Amino acid sequence: MSKIQASSALSNLKVLDMSRVRAGPNCVRLLADFGADVIRIEPPKGIDPNEAMFAANREGGDFQNLNRNKRAMTLNLKKPGALEIMMRLVKTADVVVENWRPDIKNRLGVDYESLAKVNPRIILASISGYGQEGPYASRPGFDQIMQGMGGLMSVTGIPGQGPVRAGLAVADMSAGLYAGIGILTALLERERSGKGQWVHASLLHAQIAMMDFQAARYLNEGDVAGQAGNDHPTSSPMGLFEASDGVFNLGASGQGNWVRLCELAKRPDWMADPDFANEKTRAVNRTKCNQALNEVFRTQTVDYWVDNLNKAGVPAGPVYNVPEMFADKHIKQSHISKMVKDKNGKEKGFITLPTILSRTPADVVTTAPQWGEHTAEVLGEVGYSAEEIAKFYEQGVL
Repeated sequence: MSKIQASSALSNLKVLDMSRVRAGPNCVRLLADFGADVIRIEPPKGIDPNEAMFAANREGGDFQNLNRNKRAMTLNLKKPGALEIMMRLVKTADVVVENWRPDIKNRLGVDYESLAKVNPRIILASISGYGQEGPYASRPGFDQIMQGMGGLMSVTGIPGQGPVRAGLAVADMSAGLYAGIGILTALLERERSGKGQWVHASLLHAQIAMMDFQAARYLNEGDVAGQAGNDHPTSSPMGLFEASDGVFNLGASGQGNWVRLCELAKRPDWMADPDFANEKTRAVNRTKCNQALNEVFRTQTVDYWVDNLNKAGVPAGPVYNVPEMFADKHIKQSHISKMVKDKNGKEKGFITLPTILSRTPADVVTTAPQWGEHTAEVLGEVGYSAEEIAKFYEQGVL
């Protein structure tokens, strides 16, 4: 097959994806969905002792969702001759993405300086646990570790519960997106300078950046954020509330929303209560405020309150599990998921890219590749003969 083109937006770019697990593949997925020719480069089966963690179940939803719109080839960089193959690929590439520990790329000979000698326009994106320098740079890193070190577990959960892990891979996903932003910025800058550069992002830095207002308030006011459970840390009323048949989320932050809420609930006395006079007093008296609201909310259903609050201009929404989420009529009509058939005609489900472009939108057009599915094709494109490729297989290079 020829190169995959999910969109015309980045169809002029070739990306070599040497990344594993989640942060790196998430970064590259952004480029693939916008049409870049992405080639996933991975060791042959049985070489990486951790391959079961990220590459063995290629039919599973997680691998498929992270690696759609990509071609794949195998290459064992520890074998003689493999680096020469890699550098020939680099000559015609625009971007290389890796998420090894910092020292590994240097040992393998695919550090930025080595790549730039072959192709001065190349952009190397490195995603690591702790960054490319510093006391912890050589440590391996996972999302769970960064949630702890990056402060997230200290603000997640019910007050007094102790540290709680967030239910999604915050550090992995955000580090991948930050790296993707860096790549796109470096590509834009290259249009002026004609030169590539080294882009790097870390899970730890990304996680701390995601702490945003909690981290900024500590740096500037010395405020130490703690667990707030299902309530917003500073705004009130904003959190989880009880209806007659379940719970729903309410976001009545701001005086305008508070007035509209009081009017809908037919409780003008709340507006006259000095404990509820403004955002600050409502936050200080959160327990009293929430109790008063729940007494009213328990008189009607979730659907009633979500519908009527939104009609009144007060943000509110249901709380779904995953099946309920995909069954929602708005989510169905928003093309947030898409079914794509693999080469055997079996449908697989994908989450579409949240960034919408009007003329050159991203898309999902192919399922994830099999192990080394396009090795011969990709090597043929850079000038290797069928005989040379067969020899590489015999030598264990591919």
